[in-house]
Amino acid sequence: MSTYDNLRHLADSWGLVAMGVVFLLLCLWPFRPGASAMNTEAANSIFKDENDGQ
Repeated sequence: MSTYDNLRHLADSWGLVAMGVVFLLLCLWPFRPGASAMNTEAANSIFKDENDGQ
């Protein structure tokens, strides 16, 4: 078996699993317990005026 075939087999099996795990982690990241305050701040940031802090 050539190097290409070995890398292709690895990418087809464990590469797909790794990409699936990363996808799930990124989808669930905003729902973690400590993220509520940051999510609210990000959602309301478009309503802040540039001169509110002055």
